[in-house]
Amino acid sequence: MPLFHLILVALIQGITEFLPVSSSGHLILLPKLTGLDDQGQAIDVAVHVGTLFAVMWYFRADVCSVVAGLPRLMKGRIDTHGSKLAFMLLIASVPVVAFGLILKLTELDQAMRSVEVIGWAMLIFGVLLYWADQSGPEEYQTKDWSVQDAMIIGIWQAIALIPGTSRSGITITGARLLGYKRRDAAHLAMLMSIPTIIASGTLLAGETAMNADMSLLRDGAIAAAFAFIAALLALTLMMRLLRSVSYTPYVIYRVLLGIVLLVVAYS
Repeated sequence: MPLFHLILVALIQGITEFLPVSSSGHLILLPKLTGLDDQGQAIDVAVHVGTLFAVMWYFRADVCSVVAGLPRLMKGRIDTHGSKLAFMLLIASVPVVAFGLILKLTELDQAMRSVEVIGWAMLIFGVLLYWADQSGPEEYQTKDWSVQDAMIIGIWQAIALIPGTSRSGITITGARLLGYKRRDAAHLAMLMSIPTIIASGTLLAGETAMNADMSLLRDGAIAAAFAFIAALLALTLMMRLLRSVSYTPYVIYRVLLGIVLLVVAYS
C-alpha cells in the first residue's frame, strides 16, 4: 500500500476518532469520494490500535486504576475507585457490543455504509449534539458517574454504530443531557471508547489474522504509529479547548459536511 495512502488513512482516523465528527464516516467516505482503493480491514485494525494506545496513554491514570481494580471486580467486590470504574465501563459497553453483533450477523452494518446514511447522520446527530450542549445543565463530574448513567450513556453509544454518528459525539450528547459538564462528558466518552475499541478491534483482528503477511504487518505498524500521534495530538487539543470552548465548532463542521454529502448523494 502506498505510504501516502497509509499516512492519509492514519491521520483521518487519528484526528477524527475522539473528536465528535465520526472517524468511521470519514474512513468510509475516503475511497468513495477520492477514488482511492479501500484501505482494507487490516489497516482499519491497525489505526484502531494506534488510537487505542493514544487514549490509554492520555488517561493512563484511569487505566492503571481500572487494571488495579479488575481483580477485585472479578471477586465481586466493588469497593475501590478502580473496581467501580471498571464495573461502570463494563456496564456501559454491553449495549454497543450487543447491537454490534446483531448488525454483524444481519449484515446491516454493510448496508449502512453509504454516503446518504453518513450525510443524514452527520446532520441529525450534529444538531442533536448542539441542542444537548446548549440546553444540558452542567451539574455533574466524572466522579459522580452512576450505574444508571453508565447504562443510559451506553445505550447512546450503541447508536454510534450508524456510520456518521460519531461514537464520541453521541456519548457526549448523552452525558450532556444527563447534566455532566462539557469536559467531564468528554472524559467519560473517551474512557468508554477503550473497551469499545478493544472489542471491535479484537473482532476485526480475528478475521484478518489468517491473511496477514510481512508487508501487511509493516503497513499496519506504520499506520498505527501515525494514528497514535495524530490521535494523541487531537485528544490533547480538544480536552484543552473544552475549558473555554463549547462543541459548536464541531457541530458547524458536521452540519456543513452533512449538507454537502446529501447534495452529492441526491444529485
